[in-house]
Amino acid sequence: MAHVSVPQTDLLAGRRVLVTGAASGIGLAVVAHCVAAGASVVGADRDPAVGDRVADHGGTGHLVLDAGDESAVDAGVDEAARMLGGLDVLVTSHGILTQSPAAEMPLAQWQQTIDVDLTSVFLLNRAALRHLLPQRSGRIVNIASQLGLKGGASLAHYAAAKAGVIAMTKSIALEVSGQGVLVNAVAPGPVETPLVDGIDEEWKRAKRAELPLGRFGVPDEVAPSVVLLASDPGGNLFVGQVLGPNSGDVMP
Repeated sequence: MAHVSVPQTDLLAGRRVLVTGAASGIGLAVVAHCVAAGASVVGADRDPAVGDRVADHGGTGHLVLDAGDESAVDAGVDEAARMLGGLDVLVTSHGILTQSPAAEMPLAQWQQTIDVDLTSVFLLNRAALRHLLPQRSGRIVNIASQLGLKGGASLAHYAAAKAGVIAMTKSIALEVSGQGVLVNAVAPGPVETPLVDGIDEEWKRAKRAELPLGRFGVPDEVAPSVVLLASDPGGNLFVGQVLGPNSGDVMP
């Protein structure tokens, strides 16, 4: 992926940020936008290419991480905090996306999606909170999906996982906002990423036709929502909220 051209600001000056799913798509765009906003960023991904890509976008360091492995997540978040000299922001942007009608979906396909798209997000949130709560400050931004709000044909497993991310985000926000940690979600609509590349063209054509904007987004149009939620004062009043850069697909 080529360099992302984003305006330089000081919105996140001095913030120490861990971004998962950082090898491509929204995660890599978040790395670039956070760096451009003055943050120090460690990018994590199970794809070993994460190192070169994060470095190419100005990141401080990287982790090759299987977010579904509980002990690896705990150790990885600790290591990211060590590399950064602490932790202020977690952004969970990793995930998988497959298709199957519910009546034909193997249990293994369902379980894999729940494990990767929901359980691993919980593990990362839990590990980050162990750093953020003692310092009584920090932000967590979980990348969900508008399908977690409206569902999607042949995507029951994915929609269920993302709905779980939204509900988990709200629940954790209720627990920890009084202790200085703000937890929110971003629920993009369809975005031109490697994740969406695997969905069949018929589904994508039909989806574009439904959207008021008539097009999918691109990662650079999603990442600024993350920067906003992580920023001070811009993100200071967001608690358990779900921002929707979704081309008009969902209008709460």
